[in-house]
Amino acid sequence: MFGKKKTVSFSNATTLIAFGTTITGDIQFNGTLEIEGMVVGNIVAEEASNATVRVLERGQVKGEIKVASAIINGKVDGNVHSSSYLELASQALIEGNVDYNVIEMAKGAQVNGNLLYTPQQAEVKAIEHLGKQES
Repeated sequence: MFGKKKTVSFSNATTLIAFGTTITGDIQFNGTLEIEGMVVGNIVAEEASNATVRVLERGQVKGEIKVASAIINGKVDGNVHSSSYLELASQALIEGNVDYNVIEMAKGAQVNGNLLYTPQQAEVKAIEHLGKQES
């Protein structure tokens, strides 16, 4: 009863930044982060996590986003780096460059910057391995 410690996993936790809320400062997280308010700072998922950020229609981010997966339907003023999956919904507006592995863009989504395909690390290692075999 008293000797056993419980461990709590937050990998499936969801954090909401509600409309009317402004967070100033960098955010590091895992699980899911949903933004309806405003974040002024960088958003970074814990390394090697399957974290997802969702910028909802009224959500705004003024800073860089580095995550595995992102679904954006609001405004991002900064670069977006998605190592796994990126969805840009119809109201998405990104003022910055986008690095992605897999992207889905709806009609009406805007990116005012460069789109750069970045393969996942496993793909990069496989390509490098094939290149060494051909030599």
